[in-house]
Amino acid sequence: MTKKRTWMLAAILTLCGILTAQAQLLKPADLEKYAKERYGEKWLDAAQNLAKDLVLDANENLTYQQVIEAPGKTKEQLYVALNYWATSTFQDRNAITLNDKEAGCIIISSTFKNIVEHMGTLSKYSVSITPVIRLDIKEGRVRITYTVQSYDILNDVSGGWLSPTDRDRRTYGDSKRKADDATNANLYDEKWEIARHYPFVERDAQKRTCAKAFIMTHAYSNAVIDKVEEALKNGVIGNDNDDW
Repeated sequence: MTKKRTWMLAAILTLCGILTAQAQLLKPADLEKYAKERYGEKWLDAAQNLAKDLVLDANENLTYQQVIEAPGKTKEQLYVALNYWATSTFQDRNAITLNDKEAGCIIISSTFKNIVEHMGTLSKYSVSITPVIRLDIKEGRVRITYTVQSYDILNDVSGGWLSPTDRDRRTYGDSKRKADDATNANLYDEKWEIARHYPFVERDAQKRTCAKAFIMTHAYSNAVIDKVEEALKNGVIGNDNDDW
């Protein structure tokens, strides 16, 4: 193999590695670190304080919206940059639900699994979210709309502090099975509407779980917006430009 071909193969493998690493925007552990750095480790207090400045939208969804200015960039340039970012970031083939170049609109819906795991008295909860991320593109600017309606819950009714254990002191549920898999009778799929839980409802039996889920959901919105802004300014791999 010639040196030129060897170099090209190495470059391709490096690029594939970069894109694979970005196939998931953040790992849950990284997102939790990100959230703690910004809001502290007292989830109940952080959720209550954050909710004071947030209003649910007309459909009682948690929605964030921000306009990012991109001076000198055409609508087509911004569309290409965001389309590249979306396809390289979200591994699920069905994540991009709308991709309309003429209208200047990209809509993404991708599940972030196990964003929170919390052990309660009688149950262990694994929380996932499926935000809808809408990117509206015009000349020199992009508007991001991030919306979440509910938490997707995997409720392990044998995983709480007071749940019975087997002889090896393990609970019977593992909180890891796929949704709608009925092989474990201790696991239940549930949807918790954000508007019906803490911090928007004070008296909530799942207050601690929802406090952390709320903060992590908010932190993820910040991470998405930061990544979009970075992609617009620097490209997906940091050197996307016309000088090649």
